[in-house]
Amino acid sequence: MSKHTLSVLVENTPGILARIAALFSRRGFNIDSLAVGVTEHPEISRITIVVNVIEDLPLEQVTKQLNKLVNVLKIVELEPSSAVQRELVLVKVRADNETRSQIVEIVQLFRAKTVDVSPEAVTIEATGSSDKLEAMLKMLEPFGIKELVQSGTIAIGRGARSITDRSLRALDRSA
Repeated sequence: MSKHTLSVLVENTPGILARIAALFSRRGFNIDSLAVGVTEHPEISRITIVVNVIEDLPLEQVTKQLNKLVNVLKIVELEPSSAVQRELVLVKVRADNETRSQIVEIVQLFRAKTVDVSPEAVTIEATGSSDKLEAMLKMLEPFGIKELVQSGTIAIGRGARSITDRSLRALDRSA
């Protein structure tokens, strides 16, 4: 099995996310991570999809089907070596007067932030690779994780090139 990260530019219209997710589902792919947001151009959204691919289910078939969708402007597969990939996690950890300083040390070690403190818990915000976040959570586990929320992977290509440059010009021509 191999992990692939796709960056998909779409017109910012209702229903496009549902159509894309359904296309993956119909083809037998399980989406590991999905993150969506508006780009620097309000009429364009970027969908970052992380999917594990089994050798007998080629990803190429899905990308060809995606390209056929009217609202899809561009699809780029981001290789780990040529992209910056991050996730966000918010985690609420049990803390008392005895354990709070240990938790703060772990937070500092992982360059995370303490975003809320109460007498019984500390809430931490951390960004980074999935490996980094997994390592931090493993160190926090013994204190007791009360609540956890994690974003999907977001990714952007390294360097000066932008995948929205040509896509915006294409969108302007079609209008």
